[in-house]
Amino acid sequence: MFYPEELIEEIRLQNDVIEIISQVVRLTKKGSSHFGLCPFHNEKTPSFSVVPDKQIYHCFGCGASGNVITFVMEYENYSFVEAVKSLADRVNISLPEPEISEEMRRAMQYKQQMIDANKEAARYYFHQLNSEYGKKALEYLENRGIEKETRKKFGLGYSNIFRDDLYQYLKGKSFSDRTLQDGGLISEEKNKPGEYYDRFFNRVMFPIFDVHSRVIGFGGRVLGEGMPKYLNSPETKLFDKSKNLYGLNLARTSRRNNLVLVEGYMDVISLHQAGFDNAVASLGTAFTQGQSNLLKRYTNEVVIAYDSDSAGKNATLKAIPILEATGLTVRVLKMLNYKDPDDFIKAEGKEAFEKLIATSIPSFMFEIEQLEAGFNLDDPDHKTKFYQGIAKKLLGFENQIKRESYQDAMVERYKMNPKALQAEMEKIGKDVGIVAHRREEIVEEKVKNRQSKDALIVAQKNILTIVVSHKDIFQIVKPYIRPEEFVDPLYGRVAEIIFELFGENLNINPGMIINKFIELDEQNKVA
Repeated sequence: MFYPEELIEEIRLQNDVIEIISQVVRLTKKGSSHFGLCPFHNEKTPSFSVVPDKQIYHCFGCGASGNVITFVMEYENYSFVEAVKSLADRVNISLPEPEISEEMRRAMQYKQQMIDANKEAARYYFHQLNSEYGKKALEYLENRGIEKETRKKFGLGYSNIFRDDLYQYLKGKSFSDRTLQDGGLISEEKNKPGEYYDRFFNRVMFPIFDVHSRVIGFGGRVLGEGMPKYLNSPETKLFDKSKNLYGLNLARTSRRNNLVLVEGYMDVISLHQAGFDNAVASLGTAFTQGQSNLLKRYTNEVVIAYDSDSAGKNATLKAIPILEATGLTVRVLKMLNYKDPDDFIKAEGKEAFEKLIATSIPSFMFEIEQLEAGFNLDDPDHKTKFYQGIAKKLLGFENQIKRESYQDAMVERYKMNPKALQAEMEKIGKDVGIVAHRREEIVEEKVKNRQSKDALIVAQKNILTIVVSHKDIFQIVKPYIRPEEFVDPLYGRVAEIIFELFGENLNINPGMIINKFIELDEQNKVA
């Protein structure tokens, strides 16, 4: 344990789970619990439950669960220590130097070695770009209009044509094979165990930084006709693509009132060079809930500027509900005659892009435009289906004033009969209500089925759930409970903790049990 248990418990008790979670999730009270849309996966029907009496949360959709510390760890992508520090600062509690076990100290040191290796690799790639070997890569960047200061700002580099160039260099810096492989910098030859080669070679290199400006991975753009055209670092202990955004380490300090979300490295670099220091990239088009949570830390509004081709439009449609579920206002930038922001900036310049942002459209209007593109409005049947689609989309607004504003806009834009639109919305609303009710029944059924798969583990967990809040019941069943007999070792450990705490004559609650575990997956399971 990093800090004394009593101190962690005090921090947990002074940070109300409802107050913390309601900052990022709209919660509605139902009975003794509060419900809202889960911040950890995309959903339309609330399955995220917060129980104030127990100071815990649980999502019936994805299974995320825990206490206030667990929530901050998951939502902010913090370590246990970072989450505790954040919550302690919030309630003005001073923390001593953390108590770290030898095992944890070794793990932290190893992680730092991987960070150091990636940092050294970035330096090496940067040096190579500005050497004789990097002439073609430098020429490529200059032809793309990337200036020297910008190359330095983003740490752009070049990986040589030799397959073990970086490997030999880093071995000379005393990094182990395991560190380099776990850090995503080298790969082992398939048929030659113990022999390694560089993951990246003959590529323009884009270091990927976390929000603390630490190099955690790389993207590489091949020179010539090799495949794949772009290659990223693999998933590692440092680099989780779904929870990072390229350029956010710089954009998070921007004074602009929004963040511009683009697809690729060059889009971010071109925009920053032109003065748009609020641009970030989602490292591809598969935008995730983790990335949305990250954006929410630094802004309340996101302007999506994905590529203008069909893939970019589809990616925009997928990103919108994820961003909105996180509580972000979403607008969409339209580049009618250009593929991406990089092309637009080069052709039209900074002022034109500034106007483009100013005239970006609300996400709802973009969704309607894309819906309209699939219909021939001169055909009565198509027109009917399109209008029904509008009615269904309007029902997605929780805020009645906002819904009515867009309802009026749709009536005016498409010359719709307002009474007919209202009637269709009411009809769809009833149908959706029936479907939602059935969906809730299915969710409940799935939960029951999942619980019945291993009746013994569930029964043992239920016993723990009951006794943790009822000391009198614990005294009754105590003679029949043996921690070593629990099927799941983790629940056996929970039983030991309960014995220990009740033996100290303490009144305990679920949050105190969760605090005994540091790993996020263990906290989720115990909750």
